[in-house]
Amino acid sequence: MSDVIHSLAAFLVAIGVLVTVHEFGHFWVARRLGVKVLRFSIGFGRPLWKWTFGADRTELVVAALPLGGYVRMLDEREGEVAPAELHRAFNRKPVPTRIAVVVAGPLFNFLFAILAYWVMYVVGVPGLRPVVGAVIPDSVAEQAGIVQGDEILAIQGVRTPTWDSAMTALLEAGLDEPRTLELQVRGAHGGERQLEVQFSAPDRLLEKGGVLKNFGLVPWQLPAVVDEVVAGKAASRAGMRPGDRIVRADGRKITGWNEWVEYVRARPEQPIEVVVERDGRQVSLHLVPERVSGDGGEHGFIGASVRLPDAQQRATMRVDVRYGVLEALPAAVNKTVEMSTLTLRTLWKMVSGRASVENLSGPISIARYAGESAAIGLSTFLAFLGVVSVSLGVLNLLPVPVLDGGHLMYYLVEAVTGRPVSEAVQLAGQKLGILLLLLLMSIAFYNDLIRLFD
Repeated sequence: MSDVIHSLAAFLVAIGVLVTVHEFGHFWVARRLGVKVLRFSIGFGRPLWKWTFGADRTELVVAALPLGGYVRMLDEREGEVAPAELHRAFNRKPVPTRIAVVVAGPLFNFLFAILAYWVMYVVGVPGLRPVVGAVIPDSVAEQAGIVQGDEILAIQGVRTPTWDSAMTALLEAGLDEPRTLELQVRGAHGGERQLEVQFSAPDRLLEKGGVLKNFGLVPWQLPAVVDEVVAGKAASRAGMRPGDRIVRADGRKITGWNEWVEYVRARPEQPIEVVVERDGRQVSLHLVPERVSGDGGEHGFIGASVRLPDAQQRATMRVDVRYGVLEALPAAVNKTVEMSTLTLRTLWKMVSGRASVENLSGPISIARYAGESAAIGLSTFLAFLGVVSVSLGVLNLLPVPVLDGGHLMYYLVEAVTGRPVSEAVQLAGQKLGILLLLLLMSIAFYNDLIRLFD
């Protein structure tokens, strides 16, 4: 329950900040360009808190449904406007002014992402060196000659100091569709090698499961060595002891502690035949995980903890990406541009059917990621905020009616033709836009439920 509350709190903070930034962009530019703002609302629905401020008596509102917000401006299409204030009505403003007000929301999301990434790089971004824990048999990675213990130094000439940067480089490779992918790796004993991956279908990297799994890589994990066993729990009853190294489960090789935990969690009250290494010999155990509730569902639990590596090993696997105050700014701008183009290109792949829509995430997944990133630390939470802020900016600029991009499309048509788009066309577009958004939200929410109960 505490994890759910923590994730919900982090989600509300993230969405509250990003929605406020977006709507403040509309508000600030509208005010500067002479448009009267009637309400600035964070959230939709019934107001929970309201405050009136300024000479225009603008309402600042926090509403019950936090998944969005809006800025209501003086507009003849939404009500009668006094003759003395017609010059301040949004619909009376010239096209460039209306375009500036509409674009300001997404633009502020991009500016916030730059700020978030700048602080992230100044503080330092912790990560794990991209050391391969295992290579999936018959995968592209195995065919390329990557082996366990290799560290990925560069992909297509781009340096990859962390697993995060390696995943981004692989994602870009899937979008670029190269037929040959060049990698630079360093073996466990220090020798460097140049590898070439021959692709027959680069789009496979974008299928369900994630780019690393689709490529055939499993990151380095904590060794599956037991540190403590809780008396009376499943591990203790099965005869598991501190120092046991999990070797196999039901005949499947276990490469690390994370894999072992996932295997156990997926099998509540199901018998598992486990082979452990103990004092140089292998011992077979019969283990039946208990069924426990938590993290949004039921899962297996055995009551055993992992033996953490010593300080030297932790320092060897950890890396901090850090820039000076001035150096961090161009790095933050580049990161924002990189994430924007990746988002656009991934969306296009989904629309064209060349990437799985199962990669879409809804509010449940976002809340979980918010909680996990906030628990890890400031830099990770800032990285999460940057990604979501970029996504909001890109999505809102799509030429879909009811989004900022749809309004921008109408205003550009008006600028070219010299007359506004008819109300009938706008109404039909609004219905289509709502239908598309409902479809997108339904797919994302369905994906969330599948991940939750998978």
